[in-house]
Amino acid sequence: MTTQWTDSAQPSIGTMYRLQWEDAQQCHVLLFPEGMIKLNGPAAEILKRCDGKTSVAALVADLETTFGEADLRADVIEFLEQAHGRHWIR
Repeated sequence: MTTQWTDSAQPSIGTMYRLQWEDAQQCHVLLFPEGMIKLNGPAAEILKRCDGKTSVAALVADLETTFGEADLRADVIEFLEQAHGRHWIR
């Protein structure tokens, strides 16, 4: 499968969604008109960086630096593809 998530792509949260911290859930969530999606930590960290300005390469580099991990690109791309398939990002 060919991915649209090249290093220069700049993903952004879909217009129907809003990412925010939810105290009641003690996690980040994606809010949309019909409800709410609870996010795990890694999903929230990736989506926080999907601002339409940050490239995939910069997003991956930031995550690797922030969490002291290496080789996160494949995991990030997999998540971006799933999130795009669910229309969370564009």
